[in-house]
Amino acid sequence: MRVLHLGFEDPRMPGAGGGSVRTHEINRRLAGKDYHITVLTTRYPGWTERVEDGVHYVPIGFGSGRNRLTRLVAYVARLPFEVSRRRSSVDLVVEDFFAPFSTMAAPLWTQRPTIGVVQWLHARDKARQYKLPLHWMERLGVRKHRRLIAVSQGIAERLKKLNPDVHVDVIGNGVDPCVWSNPPRVGKDVLFIGRLEYGHKGLDLLLQAWSQACSRVEGNLLIAGTGPDEDRLRAAVKEAGLSERVQLLGWLSGERKFKTISEARLVVVPSRHETFGLVAIDALASGTPVIAFDIPCLREILPAGTGWLVTPFDVTAFAHQIATRYSQPGLEQVAAEGRLFAAGYDWDALADLQAQAYVTALGDLNTSQPRQELLRRAERA
Repeated sequence: MRVLHLGFEDPRMPGAGGGSVRTHEINRRLAGKDYHITVLTTRYPGWTERVEDGVHYVPIGFGSGRNRLTRLVAYVARLPFEVSRRRSSVDLVVEDFFAPFSTMAAPLWTQRPTIGVVQWLHARDKARQYKLPLHWMERLGVRKHRRLIAVSQGIAERLKKLNPDVHVDVIGNGVDPCVWSNPPRVGKDVLFIGRLEYGHKGLDLLLQAWSQACSRVEGNLLIAGTGPDEDRLRAAVKEAGLSERVQLLGWLSGERKFKTISEARLVVVPSRHETFGLVAIDALASGTPVIAFDIPCLREILPAGTGWLVTPFDVTAFAHQIATRYSQPGLEQVAAEGRLFAAGYDWDALADLQAQAYVTALGDLNTSQPRQELLRRAERA
């Protein structure tokens, strides 16, 4: 099958999120099964067109993509043209949803069978942030899709509310095999790892909780990642008087990332919303217990015995959990339960499920195309 994947983020781009990791992990396995995959991504400083693990990456846009806004605008403006250039040699188009409006309603203009992969569905929150009707764009785009892949059951339910007629396959994210090479240990520090987006990732809530808990915790709070709110975060740490108890590690990837996770005592996930929670499942696989707010999606991947869920956005309760669980005996057993649960998130098995979804979608969408063309002709008549 020849697949054109509208992937938005390149996994090599500094600060790229878990969505680009999923895109690559699935695609490289499909490439090993004789799928021919081209991924269109944004440009960024240092971008390069390349074939990596059998997957052809083509950054599109204008200029070097120095900041988030120019990357977004250039990608949106260029994408329909780049798709039209390639559509004759493509069997299936895959549209990754991305911020800030989730979907460009790709089935309207690709002129090829198109399926969406939904790892991001937070346009309403962005609408509040930017005072723009982004959630209406999201609603329109979802309604133009006939088949979608969601990374969690919670996202699937939200998609069905937006479009009751859409078929949704739930195919989660997997665990990097590198995780298993680091033996778990009960470390000293508390770790946050992820994109530095202040509101979305709950960094403001985390700092408030840490200011209450740190006097009862021996280790420091480590914050790993980069993102648009890094300067704001640094200023907030200083203003809260936490500079001696908070360390910013920058962007971590590969072996260094998983070593840091496995050496932490606890991983905290204070997000206000998530579509899956890749950091949480990576932490469980690394043998590090997780504390997170009890929100959809995270609830699915933190069963009892592997970590602790806290009443959403209750800072005092979050602080109490950090302080209590930090000194709790028996963390090794919690770590063992987490590893056992995370073993079920296998990239090879997930790639097989995605391949099945592509084959089914291609047959379904190709069958419907003649009927749609007849309807368009009838409308013109």
